[in-house]
Amino acid sequence: MKKIYMILMVAASLLTATSCDDFLEVKPSGTVDEELAFSDPEGMLTAAYASLGADWYNYPFNLWPYGSLSSDDAMKGGSGTTDTNYHPVEVWSNLTASQPDHMDELWYRLYVSVSRANRAILAIQEYGEEKLGAETAKVRMGEARFLRAHFYFKLIQLWYQVPWIDEVVLKEAAQEQTRNDEFTHEQLMQKVIEDFEAAYNSVPETPSDRARVNKYAAAAMLAKCYLTLAYGDGYEASNGYSHINQQYMQKVVELTGYIANSGKFGYEADFGDLFMENNEGNIETIFAVQHSDYIDDNTKFGRNNWSNMLNGCWGIWSKGWDFHKPTQNLVNAFKVDANGFPMFDTYDNEHNIHPVNGIPVDQKWDPRLFHTVGMPTFPYKYEAQYTLTTDNSRNPANYGFYTSLKEVPQRSLGESYTESTWQGFAMDDYVVRYTEVMLWRAEALIETGNIDGAITIINQIRARANNSVGKYIQYAANQIRTLGYYQSGVSKEEARKYLRWEKRLEMAMEPERYFDLRRWGLASSTLNAFFASEKEGNYDGTAFAGYYGDAFYTAGKNEYWPIPYNQLFYVPGLYTQNKGYN
Repeated sequence: MKKIYMILMVAASLLTATSCDDFLEVKPSGTVDEELAFSDPEGMLTAAYASLGADWYNYPFNLWPYGSLSSDDAMKGGSGTTDTNYHPVEVWSNLTASQPDHMDELWYRLYVSVSRANRAILAIQEYGEEKLGAETAKVRMGEARFLRAHFYFKLIQLWYQVPWIDEVVLKEAAQEQTRNDEFTHEQLMQKVIEDFEAAYNSVPETPSDRARVNKYAAAAMLAKCYLTLAYGDGYEASNGYSHINQQYMQKVVELTGYIANSGKFGYEADFGDLFMENNEGNIETIFAVQHSDYIDDNTKFGRNNWSNMLNGCWGIWSKGWDFHKPTQNLVNAFKVDANGFPMFDTYDNEHNIHPVNGIPVDQKWDPRLFHTVGMPTFPYKYEAQYTLTTDNSRNPANYGFYTSLKEVPQRSLGESYTESTWQGFAMDDYVVRYTEVMLWRAEALIETGNIDGAITIINQIRARANNSVGKYIQYAANQIRTLGYYQSGVSKEEARKYLRWEKRLEMAMEPERYFDLRRWGLASSTLNAFFASEKEGNYDGTAFAGYYGDAFYTAGKNEYWPIPYNQLFYVPGLYTQNKGYN
């Protein structure tokens, strides 16, 4: 992609219109007058909402490369290690401020989205009451601040300390004087919390349009912020279980309790129902980025999910590029013992074990495996006419034979966009779903002393997994063992172990795994053990994943990504690089 805009502006400029006496002030054709745009606060807010889905595979707002490829759940995939520039994200050892260059694009696009939210805030401040009425203006301001916080949370998740560009900075055109170390990490997070709190205090529980922010979404994101902060700043030396902030944990309990006790949400009856295109907006959806098919909305491209465009299976989709490949370690994590419990200590002892359709063996599996990972001999997304074989892997020598299932629709529904080398899916993206909120709640209950309450939640989620066989994966019934339920009265450390395992299985291939490991202070130990094990990958004689022999995660450095080189270059001396990176 040509990046001419990078020569013209820094990311921090956020598309601000500036002028100079040396330039002719001629209004370009095909643009909207700035004052006219600001006088339409509803339109400005709509533009901010549109940013939620304004992403692409090299700047995906769902962060699948950064939360999933960077963990023990997934490998990059594609034709090889040089196909896209995400390889450094999965091995960590060669991550630099310029590699992957996709980081710079993501930084820029997230700040463009922040800019749209800021402009909506300014428009509502200036014209909201006049054009919308006081009550509606208050609600719209909450929505705009939610959107700004949503994008800022992602920026801070990735880059630790970032420049805080709010509506005041924008109005004063002070973007290029705003440092990224003006505020500490915790101060930045508190600013995000303030925005989410503003939304929580002003938006309704049930908006007239389900696509708009609701009070429960604000509560969920507040809970996520507090849960993240409760463990520390993300760096292992100052993060993890030894740094628990009980006040923040109690906020998580309160906020998730509001959602849990609302009667508005619940567990879908079958795990598979969560990831079907015809079941979007289900009872687990607290907030999601909505997408559409171009045929449905009569446009050339539609509002497709372009962030996941590479992740269709090779040879199943006409434009399936076979990215985001589950690891053997993840498949092994779904093993269960004779009593239906995870094999916590021995799950990864064997590197050539996998279920084969129609050939049951002693080893059994958690039902969620067959909803999450596509495997040779099994139907792709439940459809026997698209049964996978070993030919459905683009580069098995590097990436093995597994494929991702959650983020794609059923093949029989057709393809959303195929007019180029790309493929769009109309699947919505969960921002937060009910089961994840309940897992946050269980985590906070453990840390605040209500271990039995947490065990109850974990067992409810396991019960749903047990009930997720007959509707979609009856063909795998002989590969599955009924999951056992945990007993009450266990120690805090045991409960933590159960919670961490349940979170991985339930949310596998949804882009949260790395951020969980970092929060718990377990990233370096988990990932370096994974690299040593996964490089021995073997699928019926085909060795794969050997490139992990060069992988290493360095605590005190790799917890966050480096500030992209281009951003440092455009504003020399203004930004401080994250520690450990040049």
